[in-house]
Amino acid sequence: MQSSSHILVIDDEPVLRQIFSRVLDEAGYTVETAAGAEEAVAMLSQGDFDVALCDIKMPDGDGIGVLRRTRASGIDTVFIMVTAIAAMETAVEALRAGAFDYMIKPVRNEELLYRLARIESMRGLRDENQALRKAVGEKTAPLFRFQSPAMQNVERLAEKVAPTNSTVLIVGESGTGKGILAGAIHQKSLRSEQPFVSVNCSAIPEQLMESEFFGHTRGAFTGADKARRGLFLAADKGTLFLDEVGELPMQMQTKLLHAIEDKKVRPVGSEQARQLDTRIIAATNRDLSEMVAQGRFRGDLFFRLSMFQIAIPPLRDHRADVHGLMRFLLNDGQDGFHGRGLEIDPEAEAILLAYAWPGNVRELENVINRARIIAESECITVADLPAGIVNSVAPMGTMLPALSGEGSLREQVQKIETEIIKRAIEGVQGDRRLAAQRLGISLSSLYRKLGESAQP
Repeated sequence: MQSSSHILVIDDEPVLRQIFSRVLDEAGYTVETAAGAEEAVAMLSQGDFDVALCDIKMPDGDGIGVLRRTRASGIDTVFIMVTAIAAMETAVEALRAGAFDYMIKPVRNEELLYRLARIESMRGLRDENQALRKAVGEKTAPLFRFQSPAMQNVERLAEKVAPTNSTVLIVGESGTGKGILAGAIHQKSLRSEQPFVSVNCSAIPEQLMESEFFGHTRGAFTGADKARRGLFLAADKGTLFLDEVGELPMQMQTKLLHAIEDKKVRPVGSEQARQLDTRIIAATNRDLSEMVAQGRFRGDLFFRLSMFQIAIPPLRDHRADVHGLMRFLLNDGQDGFHGRGLEIDPEAEAILLAYAWPGNVRELENVINRARIIAESECITVADLPAGIVNSVAPMGTMLPALSGEGSLREQVQKIETEIIKRAIEGVQGDRRLAAQRLGISLSSLYRKLGESAQP
C-alpha cells in the first residue's frame, strides 16, 4: 500500500543513504536524501517532510543540532535518530531535544518500517483527535427516512456505491441535501474511520486554490510561514468532498484532473510529488454537461467525476416527504432547543404543505428553526411563519380551504384538517393506511375526521 509520508534520509555515508532510500521506496514512501547537517537544515526549512531519519554524527555537524534548529524554526517534522554509538546519554539528549525515536546501527529494515508505521498511526490519531475536538458539542442528528419513491431511489443508489472506491457526482438544486448525502456515502464506506474533508470550491479565492488543495512548503510564497498539507493529503485514506465543483476555474480543473488520475499531488514550492489514496465525491447545482458543451468545464474531468452520478430531486418533486420532514425537524432533527418538541396548528401546517419550497429542504429547515425560536407557546401558528410564505400561499383558493373566518373555530379547523388529510392521501396514491401513518394518526381517526367533514 502506498503511503503519503514524505521522508528525508540524513546520513553522510552514501551507501546507507542508498540502502534506506531503496527500502523506503519499496515500502511506498516518497524519499529524499541529505548528505550532511547543513544540507538537511536547508531542506527541512521548507517544512515539506513528515519524517527525518537522521544520523547523529556527521562531519559538518550532529543530528541533534539539526533537530534543535528545525524545532526552533517551528517545523514539526518527526525525527528518528540513528547512530552507531549505543550510549544512553546520547539517547536521552536526543529524546529531550524532541526526537520521536532512537535506533542503533545496523538498522534492521523490518524494525525501521515498524517504527514508521507507528508514526503514521499516531499521526492519523492526532488528525482524528483534532476533528473530534472540532466537533465537541455537536450531536449526531438522527437520520430521516424518506417515503417518496424518488428519494428512496437516491438512498438505494448511495447504498450501492458507498462500499466502492468509485468517484461520485451528486447533482441537484441548492438546498436539496447534497452535502448530507456525501457524508452518508462516506459513513457507509470502508473509509468511514478515516477523514471526511469537505470544501466549498466557490469559497476559495482563485489565487489560493492550488495551495489549499495541494498544500505548500514553508516559504513557498509571501505569508507561507508554515508548511501546509492541503486538502487532498488531509483526506488521505478518506474522502474529499468537492462541493460546487462547477465553480472551479479552468486552470484548477486541469490540476484536479491530474491529481485524481495520477493519485499524486505536489505541494506548492516542493519538487517532490506525494502519493495519496483519496476518494472524491463532488457536487454541483450546475449543468456540467452544458458547461462542457460551452467550453467552460473540461469534458475529461466531467467524465472522471461522473463515473457514478446521483441526482437529488427538488423538494417540489417529492412533496410526499414534506409532512414527514416537518415532523422530523419539529421533534427529532434539531439541536440547540433542549429537546423542545413543538406542535403545529392545522392552518400553519396547511400553508407549509401548499408552499412550493424553491429553496428545498434547506429552506424548510430554516423556516422550522425560525418558527421554533419565535413561537410563544408549544404550538407553531401562522403568525410564526415568514410573511412571504403565508402571502404566497393563503390567497390561492384552489390550494387551501377558505380562511374567511366564517363558522366556528372547530368548523374551520375541520376544513383545514380535511385538506391536509386529502393531500396526504393524494401524496401516497390513495393508500389511506400509509397516509394515516405519515400524519401520525390512526386509520380510524382518519376515517372519522373525513366523516366529520361531510356532516352538514
